[in-house]
Amino acid sequence: MLSPALKRKSVLACGASLSAALTVLTALGAPAQAATGTGKYVALGDSYAAGAGVPGQSAGLCLRSDRNYGHLVAAALKSSAYTDTTCSAAKIKAITSAQYDAFIRVNDPQLDAVTADTELITVGIGGNDLGTSDLGIADVIATCIGGAVINPLGTPCKDHYADGHWDWSSWSWQYGEDTLQRRIAAARPQLADALRRIHAKAPHAKVLLVGYPSVLPENEWDCVGRQPVTVGDVAYLRGVLGSLNSMLASTAAADGATYVDTAAPTRGHDICSDDRWIEGTIPHAPAVPFHPNATGEQVMSRAVLKALGR
Repeated sequence: MLSPALKRKSVLACGASLSAALTVLTALGAPAQAATGTGKYVALGDSYAAGAGVPGQSAGLCLRSDRNYGHLVAAALKSSAYTDTTCSAAKIKAITSAQYDAFIRVNDPQLDAVTADTELITVGIGGNDLGTSDLGIADVIATCIGGAVINPLGTPCKDHYADGHWDWSSWSWQYGEDTLQRRIAAARPQLADALRRIHAKAPHAKVLLVGYPSVLPENEWDCVGRQPVTVGDVAYLRGVLGSLNSMLASTAAADGATYVDTAAPTRGHDICSDDRWIEGTIPHAPAVPFHPNATGEQVMSRAVLKALGR
């Protein structure tokens, strides 16, 4: 039998061993917990961000869809609070000013939804600044389609916006200043200012500037007989859209935002494709013409999540 002194030593030894074991377990750490959701998320933007025409729709003329990429991103991130202020026909000025369509107020300044505790902001805007009417880029589309009816074998859209004219002195067709390229350049400082205002209201937020998808095919001949736009104008408009996305990317880089490329993941699923993610003049799936359908919005949401490292 052990003496009382030896018993006390045994108890102390066991206690020391148990303490050491607990220390090792603590050092190793408990199993990693599942990632928690993000905090407050606000989506800003135009009809491409709103998911115009994709069921179910809300917000009146803003045509917001509950399946737009903002809603899908918010669900994937398990955001604690999500606010969608996107609105069809929104121009860059709609970020900081109320939006009016034909003198009707359709949306409050989108920036009003952003607060100091906002953690994530997506911005999808700029395309409507190519147009001059309240309908934004819709008037450009109408001009190009109308021109194709009159001059189906030429480049009526390019001729209209890039000052196409016959030069008698050189006996050749010439082009002047491109109006759409000029409008893209003019939109840059407006967008930069909007991003600065967003950062000022939410200094700790992650800001993503979402580009436009591949609306038009890389091979312009794919649109022959499929959409009411000439082959030459498909190439021209594809270049304009590329310039717009390049402006968005460079402005994001210069003003503290992350650019999200949605053109690459949607390539091959344009308005002239057999498998459309962006609808054409006569939509095959619910969406406003020349806008992403539900699949297109889903692909755009995946691009946003990828940019967030998710």
